[in-house]
Order: sequence, then C-alpha cells, then structure tokens
Amino acid sequence: MRITNEEMQDVLYKLFLKYQFSKDKAQSMAKVYTDNTLFGVNSHGINRVPSFIDFVEKGLVKINAEAEKVQAFGTIERWDGNLGPGIVNAKKCTDRAIELAKLHGMGMVALRNTNHWMRGGAYGWQAAEAGCIAILFTNTKPNMPPWGGNDSRIGNNPFIVAIPRAEGHVVLDMAISQFSFGKINEYRLKGEKLPYPGGWDQNNELSKDPEKILQKERGLPIGYWKGSGLSMVLDMLATLLAAGDSTYKIGQKEHETAVSQVFLCIYPEVFGNKGLQERLLNEIIDYVHDVEPMHPKDKTYYPGERALRTRAINLEKGIPVNGEVWAKVLELLNSKR
Repeated sequence: MRITNEEMQDVLYKLFLKYQFSKDKAQSMAKVYTDNTLFGVNSHGINRVPSFIDFVEKGLVKINAEAEKVQAFGTIERWDGNLGPGIVNAKKCTDRAIELAKLHGMGMVALRNTNHWMRGGAYGWQAAEAGCIAILFTNTKPNMPPWGGNDSRIGNNPFIVAIPRAEGHVVLDMAISQFSFGKINEYRLKGEKLPYPGGWDQNNELSKDPEKILQKERGLPIGYWKGSGLSMVLDMLATLLAAGDSTYKIGQKEHETAVSQVFLCIYPEVFGNKGLQERLLNEIIDYVHDVEPMHPKDKTYYPGERALRTRAINLEKGIPVNGEVWAKVLELLNSKR
C-alpha cells in the first residue's frame, strides 16, 4: 500500500502527542520517521514506530528528557542524552556540531545515554543542508560476532559521512554489518530472502534467510575481518569520547538503550573556494558515472543518489508501506491507553 507524505506525518504526529510528547518533539519525530520512509528506508522509518512506542511504554525512552551539555573542551563537547528520544537528541547534537563548525571551522559533540537515532543518515542530510561535512557514528548492542568468534560481541555500529554539494549532497549511510537488522527484518516482513548472505544461522553457516539470521542476531561484518575491526574501533571512539556505555555494557541490559554517539562537523566555507570544491566533487562523480557497466541495464551511483531518486518517486506516487505495519500504527493511535 502507499501512503502520502502528509498523511503519514499527520498520523505519527497525533500518535506521539497521544503518548504525551510535546508538540515540538512530536512534530520533529513525525517528520524524521516520515522522511526516513520517504527515502525508502522503511526499516528505520515507519517499521520502527511500534517498537519505539513499546520502549516508551516500558519507560526506556524518557518523554520529557533532552540532551544537555555536561563538558566543553574548546570545539569539542560532551553531552548527556538523559535517555530521551534518540531522534530529538541526535537532531539537537547535530545542530550543536554545525554551530561549533561554523564558529571554528570544526566542531564535535559526543553524546552518551541516548536512545536509537533510527536512520543515522537523517543527520548527515541535516548537516549537508546546513553546508557542513559530517562524520557521524553510534555504537549498538552486540549483534555481530568478532571475526572467528561464535557469539555476538560487537555491534553493527552505523557510520555516516555527508558532503554538501549543489547538485545533490553526497551521503554515505551504512551499518558495519552487510545488512542492518532493520533491513533484514524488512526482508522478513516481505517474505523474501536476502540478495547476499547477511549473517550466520544456528549451524554456523552463512545464510540469506532473515528468519534464521534473526534467531540469534549474528550479523555478517562488512569486509569480514576488516568490518569486525572497524566495528571495534568505532565502539571504542564513541565510548571514549562520550564517556558513555560501550557495546559490552549495552549488551548487559535487557534492551538496547543508553548508546554512545559522535557528531563531527566541518564547515568547508572556511576555505573560501566553493567553486573549486564543487568542481572536484563533480570530477569524481563524473568519473564514477562514466564507467562501463558489467551488465547493460546497470548504472553506477554516488552515495545518496538513489535515495534522492526514491524520495522523488515516493513524493509523487505515495510512500510504499507494509500493510501490517501501518495497521499496527493505526491501532496504536486509536486504542485506549
């Protein structure tokens, strides 16, 4: 089924108001959840709304809490999320990193005790729209085995790089697992197999079956041992810079909460050569676009290019939504508390 951008945003706004979020927070979260879905990332958009409400009902997300600065070291700041809603905290910390970057050329906010930010790329786009380069990452609960291990001890710690560009921002948004677990669940909802192996099954065999991978949540690191190492250092950086919980500590809890995140922004305007920057970016993109495809119908893309195309299509035709997920969202809205 397809839902208009306006309808989805309106339903989610009313839902969040029902759960006692302020109007500003309800509006902000409704927009991010809708935008994530509009960009085609249902796994971190509308599909996550029921689980977010479950976290609210369990008291894991503090409705009235917000991130606040606890320490400052020049252009580097530490903030505490106070277990508030991850989207609200991430937007606030991105704004602060942008502000610091525009004052000093570079700014970084390290955030602890926050909740899932949903689609990390949303904050990459936020920074790029403000004219900033951004490098963002978060740790997670353990959901991948370190290379050669049997049990999950490392997180698939999403990593984002955003670069502003006049003809369309470049935004790389990726988990350190071959597929995010939200994406694996999306394939499960559609009753489809993954196009490539995404994790290990109960027999320690790599599998394309979402059900088998989700049984023990043992995702496959990108680049095998390289992704395993990258996951560990991102966790180390987020934990050290934020003075927050590591994947190890997060894994001791019943639910994934109190994660650590980093928001680093650079303001390229300080170099005063915007025309040169645009030319260099387009030179790289044109070179990649110009390659002969392996298969006649294939095309190469820069990071974020397909997302912009998906957004345009969904604005025109409506946003594709799983019927069961949408029914659950409407049930949450219309049921008594």
